[in-house]
Amino acid sequence: MKKDEPPLDFPDTLEGFEYAFNEKGQLRHIKTGEPFVFNYREDLHRWNQKRYEALGEIITKYVYELLEKDCNLKKISIPVDATESEPKSFIFMSEDALTNPQKLMVLIHGSGVVRAGQWARRLIINEDLDSGTQIPFIKRAMDEGYGVIVLNPNENYIEVEKPKIHVPSSSDSSDEPAEKRERKDKVSKETKKRRDFYEKYRNPQREKEMMQLYIRENGSPEEHAVYVWDHFIAQSAAENVFFVAHSYGGLAFVELMIQREADVKSKVTAVALTDSVHNVWHQEAGKTIREWMRENCCNWVSSSEPLDTSVESMLPDCPRVSAGYWTSISHERKIQWHFGHRPSRANFLEELPVYFQILYRSL
Repeated sequence: MKKDEPPLDFPDTLEGFEYAFNEKGQLRHIKTGEPFVFNYREDLHRWNQKRYEALGEIITKYVYELLEKDCNLKKISIPVDATESEPKSFIFMSEDALTNPQKLMVLIHGSGVVRAGQWARRLIINEDLDSGTQIPFIKRAMDEGYGVIVLNPNENYIEVEKPKIHVPSSSDSSDEPAEKRERKDKVSKETKKRRDFYEKYRNPQREKEMMQLYIRENGSPEEHAVYVWDHFIAQSAAENVFFVAHSYGGLAFVELMIQREADVKSKVTAVALTDSVHNVWHQEAGKTIREWMRENCCNWVSSSEPLDTSVESMLPDCPRVSAGYWTSISHERKIQWHFGHRPSRANFLEELPVYFQILYRSL
């Protein structure tokens, strides 16, 4: 028999959930010290999932706070000319992101529930902050003298409650005899009663109906990438711009190239992709873009092959190499970045594999 589902009423703080991040960045129960438990209530998967999602939203806000407090990034509202009443999103930038004359690093995460500063929510909850967030990468980049811009490509709309619209019954304005209307109303009520009974069983707690209000010029990850390029990256002083894009972030970068090819070629030095889902055929990337990607991009992909081993690709664009997934490497191993004072495409792409191997070990 299906259990009665408890109310979908969850805390809005980590303390309310009785969880906290310890000194190692691991999420642990305040009282027991145990990791997060998904199946908090047996046989109530939907309720457990909603609880997990509620915790995930709190963690997203927590990471935003870390970006500002620990990484000293600024939260920048977009669109830049938004009115007070229209939907807005935001990105994060280092203080010198637009003024650093030498080098700028741009981070783009993948699709799904992740937001700015995250690689994977699941890793943050089940592993630690270093595995699931971009924070270690941001800090190291800033230590090496990079300006940093963190995109937020999944923040495309805000949700508001859908207004209720009263639909009058057909009998309200009918010329039918009263007796016939009564019979029809009775049948209609019985049908509604059965439907409501089924709905209560299938969905014990009917949630509010929501509608989406899209953010101007940022209604998709692709739009967002182009907007941030036009209003921030293209305006930056950096002579060398480097991109790190994961999964759908790679597709967003290729779309940016298609729309701003000349500008990207003149400003971007190298692009590091991880499990990018871009497709130069479906996206209709031209020959000159494909040639540029072969010289300036590299896609590290999940593979059982040793780190940096060439992986066959059916697409005529950038090289694909193994991220060393499933290989043994200590998380304590230091990542050596040899970018020096004169950053280059070769140095940038040669240095990233060790970091990606550490990242992929957790994915």
